[in-house]
Amino acid sequence: MLIGWCAHLSEVDIIAKAGCDFIEVPIAKLDLEDPTLFAAAKAAVIASPLPVLAFNTFMPQDMRVVGEAVDAVRVKAYLARSAELCHLAQARVIVFGSGWARNVPDGFDRARAEDQFVTALHWSADALKGTGTTLVIEPLNRKESNIANSVAEGVRFATRVYRPEIRVLADFYHMDEEHEPLAELYANRAWLSHIHLADTGRRNPGTGVYPYPAFATELAKANYTGLISCECSIQDPLEDRRKSLAFLRQFWPKT
Repeated sequence: MLIGWCAHLSEVDIIAKAGCDFIEVPIAKLDLEDPTLFAAAKAAVIASPLPVLAFNTFMPQDMRVVGEAVDAVRVKAYLARSAELCHLAQARVIVFGSGWARNVPDGFDRARAEDQFVTALHWSADALKGTGTTLVIEPLNRKESNIANSVAEGVRFATRVYRPEIRVLADFYHMDEEHEPLAELYANRAWLSHIHLADTGRRNPGTGVYPYPAFATELAKANYTGLISCECSIQDPLEDRRKSLAFLRQFWPKT
């Protein structure tokens, strides 16, 4: 099982030193809409000492796919550049969290919003087709988003799209915040293509009381063999990562 860490590429050396298998990079922070920065991002991905097998923070802060302010031309152009970078990196997944982009505005028709979200997922699938990268819908807790708040709800949207480029992520932190049963991992096993981990207080794994044995058991029952990324806060950039990796290898040995 490959275990990586969510961080900017500027941290890749210390993440490699800690023993991670890959890095998961916030793609929106690479400013792909700027041609010069897009070229720089491609060069940085190629030069990375760790494989960039995953991307997150999908949409820029001012981009919307739900509501009245959807700029389809801009969104599709951005998706095309994101897909190009994913293909270059040979990334396996790109994570669609970005609650700001998909949140349903106050007073906006819910059914229309859900249709718009599905349309954006189709646009994403179109862009990613043939790249080898899967977009995973990230269920977010209700403090961060008002749409797709559980693994099951993420699967509901994925099944509406029903294309191989669209699957679902399970995030231990968001599941815990929503009191979502861990049995949902097995129940939705056919749609899971990525995992995010944290611990109590959204700290690094092994520092809190999250029920990791139970989480690992459900993933094993589900025959999950995809990527696992830590997405959390840390205090010591090297030692915290080293300790968390040692903790996680109890459940998911390196093969």
